[in-house]
This record gives sequence, structure tokens and C-alpha cells, in this order.
Amino acid sequence: MRLGFHCSVGKGLKNTIEEAVALKCETIQIFSRSPRAWYRREFDEKELAEFKKSLKEKDIYPLVVHMLYLPNLASCDKKLYKKSVDVLIDELKRCKMLNAQYLVIHPGRYSAGDFETGIKNIISAINFAFTKVKNKTMLLLENLAGGKTDIGWQFEELRRIIDNVKEKNRLGVCLDTCHLFAAGYEISKNSFDKTVNEFDTVVGLKYLKFLHLNDSKNILGSKIDRHTHIGEGEIGLEGFRAVVRHPKIKNLPGILETPRTNLSDDLKNIKKLGDLAK
Repeated sequence: MRLGFHCSVGKGLKNTIEEAVALKCETIQIFSRSPRAWYRREFDEKELAEFKKSLKEKDIYPLVVHMLYLPNLASCDKKLYKKSVDVLIDELKRCKMLNAQYLVIHPGRYSAGDFETGIKNIISAINFAFTKVKNKTMLLLENLAGGKTDIGWQFEELRRIIDNVKEKNRLGVCLDTCHLFAAGYEISKNSFDKTVNEFDTVVGLKYLKFLHLNDSKNILGSKIDRHTHIGEGEIGLEGFRAVVRHPKIKNLPGILETPRTNLSDDLKNIKKLGDLAK
């Protein structure tokens, strides 16, 4: 399993590479812009070329882009929905410029609307975006924790989205262990195989391309999305041993999104996972 972190682009792409190397990343995830602002700046062509060159030289792959937090593809608010779809299209274009293999998105929340309208909006957004951008970047649906009006926290919901997207070869899934656990799917030495088999039956392991590896502050089925350090939460070290050693997923790349405190803590987290995998 190739391991890495979500790295910052706030100080420029050169600093992103330096951070990735310091964290001993074999793969990285980034935002292509500020995650909490609609505005974004254009890439500097020279900086972009150096970034892609450095990734290749440092043998860091795949490159994953995570969509910013503001869009909601399930929204029934027409203004917000249009802005969200526009951002999805733009992010796919930026992924092409970055040579990113994957773009991770949260499916969305139906909020003031209803589930049926929300999931249909997600499907329509993806289908429309795929007609506007043709590239090799695969769009990955990230499972959510099941809070409030989340769509995509149950395997059946992910499957329904996939079933209704026309270009299925451009769509996959990113499973977040914290979200999975919060949603009520068991992750332990004796139960994780059951969860993997259920995913395979409902969604299909061929769609699982990537993992977010985060421990959970809250108990199984809490519906609360709170990440914590590997082995210090409710999933625990034995749970993560089951994940990184599972024969059906152990070769997938994994990104840690554990709380950012200092370099030492990050290195401890990635070392724990590396040791568990051995």
C-alpha cells in the first residue's frame, strides 16, 4: 500500500513537494485551490511544470486532488447547484493540467430539499461535467459519515449514483475509514472482511480505487465525522491492521487526513500504518 498525506498548496507547489518529501509520502492528495473560497488563482506555468517534474523524480504517485468544501452537488438551491457544477467542471480541467489521476468529491447533502432530488442532482451534475471535460482523471465518490442529510454514506447510495452515470469508466470510489466506521460499517480484526465483501456485493471492488486512512474519535455508527490519529481512536491499531493487510485492498494507495499538529505526529501515523502492513 502506497501511503501519503494531504499536503498543503497554500505556499506554492514547490513547498507542497518539500512537505511531501519530509512526510515520506509515496502518494499525495492536495486541494487545487483554497478549500473554503470560491475564488481560485491560475496556475503559474513554470511552477506547474516543476511540480509535475518533481513528482516524477520523487516517485510520488498517484496524485489526488480533493474538491473544495463549498460545492454541494445535491443542493436544491439553483444558484448554489450551478456554482457547484461549475466548480466540478473547473476542477476536472485543473486535474488535467496537474496530471492528477483522481479527483475526490463528497457526493453532497440534500439539506433543505429531499433525498430523491438530491441524488438525482448529483447524478445529473456528474453526467453534465463529463460531457464538458474529457480527460483521464477519474472522479472518485467519497463515502460520507451519515450525518444530517448526507448522501453517499450507504453502499447502496454509491451504487445508485454509479448505475446512473453514463461514463462509468470515469467513476470510482474512495473509502474513508473514519466515515465508514461512523456510518456503522465495522472495522476490526474479525469483521472487516464482512464489510469488504458487502462493498463488493453492493458496489463492486472494481470501483474501489483509493483509501482515506483516519481513525475515528467517535463510536461505531455515531454518524459523526471526527478524525483522530492512527490507533488512538475507536477503530484502533487492530482495525487498521485488518485494513492494510486485507488481501483484496492492500495494494490500493492510501492518504492520511489525521489532525495536523506537527511533523513528528504525522511521521508516527505513517510509520504505524507501514509497520502494520509488514
